[in-house]
Parts: sequence; C-alpha cells; structure tokens
Amino acid sequence: MLSTTHNQAATALAQRFADLSARIAAATAAAGRSDAPPLLLAVSKGQPAAVIRAAMALGLSQFGENYVTEALPKMAELEAHALVWHFIGRIQSNKTRILASRFDWVHGIDRASLAQRLSEQRGHFQAPLNICLQVNVLAEASKGGVSPAELPALIEAVRNMPRLRLRGLMCMLPYGAPLALQHQGFAEMRRLLEQAVAQGTPLDTLSMGMSDDFEPAIAEGATLLRIGTGLFGERSAAAVGGALE
Repeated sequence: MLSTTHNQAATALAQRFADLSARIAAATAAAGRSDAPPLLLAVSKGQPAAVIRAAMALGLSQFGENYVTEALPKMAELEAHALVWHFIGRIQSNKTRILASRFDWVHGIDRASLAQRLSEQRGHFQAPLNICLQVNVLAEASKGGVSPAELPALIEAVRNMPRLRLRGLMCMLPYGAPLALQHQGFAEMRRLLEQAVAQGTPLDTLSMGMSDDFEPAIAEGATLLRIGTGLFGERSAAAVGGALE
C-alpha cells in the first residue's frame, strides 16, 4: 500500500512538473525570447526532504526556502547531493550568520546593513554568496524592499562588498493583481535592471514570477521563477511527505 501511494505521489509530481515546464516554454516562445527559458527555482517551503528527493529525480537541483529553522534539517539530510539552496524569506538580522554560511543565494536584501553582515560572515573558504536586491516596485505597504528611487544607492553600497556577488533584482507583486498591473510591475523591474547594467553593474538575474503570475513575468524578462504550489501542489506537507516516505 505504501509503495502504491508513493508511486502515485511521485507520478502526480512528475505530471505537474511536465505541465509547468510546458507552460514556461510556451510563455518564453510567446514572448519572442531567444534566450533559454527562465530557471525554475522549486520553492520547497513546507515540503519534507522526501518530496525534495522526488523533485531531484525529475532533474531539479535548485530549491528555495523561507524559514531557516525549517530549512536546516532538510539541507543536512540532503547534504550529499549537489543542490543549490536559495533563501527567499524575510531576513532577520540574528539569522544572517546561518544564511551566510549555509546558503548559496539570498534573495530579498533591502538594506545595506544586512548585506554588510552577510559579507562579513561569509567564510573566506566559500565561494561568494549570490545576492538579489528586493524592490518594492508597486509601493505595496505590506511588502519589503526598496523603492525604485532608492535602488541605485543600495546597488552602489553593496556592489563591491567582499564575499558577495550581486546578481540581480527580485520582487513580489500583490497576489491577484490585475494582469495589466503585473506587466507594469515586471516591466519596471526589467527597466531597473537594464539601467543598472548600463551604469556599469553587471547584473544577470531577474528573480520574479511565482505560481500565479509567472507567465507575465516571463513576458517581461524574468530569468528565475520562484514556484512552489504550481510544482508541489496544494496538499499539506504532512500529506505529501507521508506519501513519498
């Protein structure tokens, strides 16, 4: 019975991945983009290591986590595998040492002081920590991030910090925003990145687009999509974990 349930869960995950991959490819083609489709960052928040293993079997190797205390046990269990770990949650100052030492990417930097802590706490034996700066592109009161007007100063402050590699920008749009507003916000993100590049900062990453808005994000130039529900489904972590363990 357990084997049957395991197989059903793995099959369902594989089907969602195939459907999602097809939609990403179609959106990339519809946008007339000649570059490779955006990277799919599997948001594994709330998913146990067993589910991550099933995703790995599909070829996924980059995973995003929102909570340090939830992420660390999974990272330890999967340490033997060559996975790339992204922290995509709200950053707390008392957690920066763990982020600096255990993660490969940190998204959501919105203060130079946080970047400075990460730079100082990243091990000198480690590769530079990849970071993205969070922009509150639609001035949403409940979201973190700097305003577009504040972004150039933040870029200037962090671009040459040792032990960090500034890769790009990220944003989160309001859930359920009208399609036109999604395009507006994502297009502004692309403009901001292009402006930074023109001014001499070699950014290559636009981390934008989630399960409910990744297609307009692709149309406006996203290079990295942060997708959880669209890949893992709506089931609770406990249910999914029980199926795959």
